[in-house]
Amino acid sequence: MSFLQIQNATKSFGSGTSRHTVLRDINLTVEKGEFVAIVGYSGSGKTTLINMLAGLGRPDCGSVTINGTEITEPGPDRGIVFQNYSLLPWMTVFENIYLAVDQIFPNWTAQRKKEETERNIALVNLTRARDKKPGELSGGMRQRVSVARALAMDPQVLLLDEPLGALDALTRGTLQTEIEDIWRRSKKTVVLITNDVEEGIVLADRIIPLSKGPDATLGPAVKVELPRPRDRKALAHDETFKSIKLKVLDYLLGEGARTKTTVTRTLILPDIEPEDITHQPISWSLSSRPKRKKEMHETKIEI
Repeated sequence: MSFLQIQNATKSFGSGTSRHTVLRDINLTVEKGEFVAIVGYSGSGKTTLINMLAGLGRPDCGSVTINGTEITEPGPDRGIVFQNYSLLPWMTVFENIYLAVDQIFPNWTAQRKKEETERNIALVNLTRARDKKPGELSGGMRQRVSVARALAMDPQVLLLDEPLGALDALTRGTLQTEIEDIWRRSKKTVVLITNDVEEGIVLADRIIPLSKGPDATLGPAVKVELPRPRDRKALAHDETFKSIKLKVLDYLLGEGARTKTTVTRTLILPDIEPEDITHQPISWSLSSRPKRKKEMHETKIEI
């Protein structure tokens, strides 16, 4: 049995005629210590999927389990990092992370809680900013605090819900490198939700496309057999990288895409006849101008 598993899960919202199915027939297996990326369109149900793994939402049918136990509610065995940071603005970096440690490990001594908090702050390279509040930090630094807070809970699974989506390209690339480094050192099981195919390939052991919603479902997993650590710039010229990206995009743009509706419209084009230059002299003359059947306009100019 896989460490983290979703079996035949379907999730809908609404009721009666307004009820719509977001996810259908979802099957996912993640091994212990594996880094899996799920890639899909915005609005396809990626966050709904990760909410089921976090215990923030339950499927209408099917099951979600961790280590053989059904997930029915949130728990400290699963840490989640959201796109919007979700930090307490009146607390410092240290206090935000210490609060998580204090809640999960209430029986620890104050000194041990402090040491664990400091260790996780150092893990995301924020020691110099430990006493700053979220409003004093950049977006990338705030996201590091969110990652450190999740890791401080010592979860078995780290769930990343598009954690880098709001960041600029340079900061995003830097944090990708740090997330991969943290994963290699912590050996956590990680599930990343993203709409960036290249990001999934750079970070994950496997990348799984999610079809366009509604009724979205997971496509075939693609194994990422690229050596670590991975340099996104260098990978741009790697044939294996290109092949993996093509497989994922083929599903997202082909089999995983919805059939488009064809609309027929009548367009009224201008009544213009193109110029016939097949038998015209090289030099331009009045007779070589394009002819308009219903419009002739004369303009006088001074030379």
